[in-house]
Amino acid sequence: MRSDLRSLEGYHSPQLEVEVRLNTNEAPVGPPTAFVEAYTAAVSEIEWHRYPDREARALREAIAAMHDVEPAQILVANGSNEILQTICLTFAGAGRSVMTFEPTYAMHGQIARTTQCEVVEIDRGEGFVLDPGVLGDALADRKPNVVFLCSPNNPTGTAETLQNVELAVASTSGVVVVDEAYAQFASFSALDVLERRGGAEADVAMLVTRTFSKTWSMAGTRLGYVVGPSWMITEMEKVLLPYHLDSAKQLAGTIALDFQDEMNERVASIIEQRGRVSAALLSLGVEVWPSQSNFILFCTSPTGQTGDEVWQALVDRSVLVRNCSSWPRLSDCLRVTVGSPADNDRFIQALTDVLSAHS
Repeated sequence: MRSDLRSLEGYHSPQLEVEVRLNTNEAPVGPPTAFVEAYTAAVSEIEWHRYPDREARALREAIAAMHDVEPAQILVANGSNEILQTICLTFAGAGRSVMTFEPTYAMHGQIARTTQCEVVEIDRGEGFVLDPGVLGDALADRKPNVVFLCSPNNPTGTAETLQNVELAVASTSGVVVVDEAYAQFASFSALDVLERRGGAEADVAMLVTRTFSKTWSMAGTRLGYVVGPSWMITEMEKVLLPYHLDSAKQLAGTIALDFQDEMNERVASIIEQRGRVSAALLSLGVEVWPSQSNFILFCTSPTGQTGDEVWQALVDRSVLVRNCSSWPRLSDCLRVTVGSPADNDRFIQALTDVLSAHS
């Protein structure tokens, strides 16, 4: 085994047998019935003895049309994590560095380390906001090869600012990656910055990653993509394995894009529920961070209970949230996914009972 891997731990999210599971930021409902029917019919026509389209042309064209960009600006893979890995393999790797802003999505650092990158961690400021001065100084001092910005940021739910994205692009000779796994729930997208910089012909090294797992209700499909200048996409294609994206997955993504109206309705519903859950959390006396995602981070310290205690008490009531208490900079913090109205009711009532029992 490689010596640099011995001290690493894998990415873990406990999956317990509970009635209400709100720990992995999945969509609360599945895709429309019409999608399932269309997909089932399409799968029955796959020529299983043939390799899939190596370039995933139909899917790339559909994604490009949705974002009003060129198909040459799109690369698809098995979840956005494979996209992140491909970025590290293409533009970083041994002897190069990746910069993250903590706390943030754990897989940024995990993938970077497993691809032999040096990881430079910079702390976010109060409220988990990234100060432009801190960002500019860090880029100037450390000169990373890849910069990961997560917007909205996981697990804090805070969205990045246009100012910081523009600053990162202008202040580094490396690659700026904006991870937008939850972008549809937010008010800002870095895709606007990429387009202003020249789109397909941009000479700036900027990439925006997306996933089908959240807003498209397709976590079980494991499908993600990246938007960037065409020259960067060409370089990343060299790293991907041949025929990496199977025929069934390509069909699922292509057909899903025919149901954008349903996706938008689902997003609007989740945003409405997010406001309701946030208000309930505030009324219970926990510390809550404003979220532009489909999850909410809160801290139990003001109630006199530890995050571990509250997490276990919720599990005892068959409600599972994400326990972030042991993560650096997140003492006594829990993250709850915004679920269906019924699941949200269960969570709010369970948390109310837990905190009331302690008071």
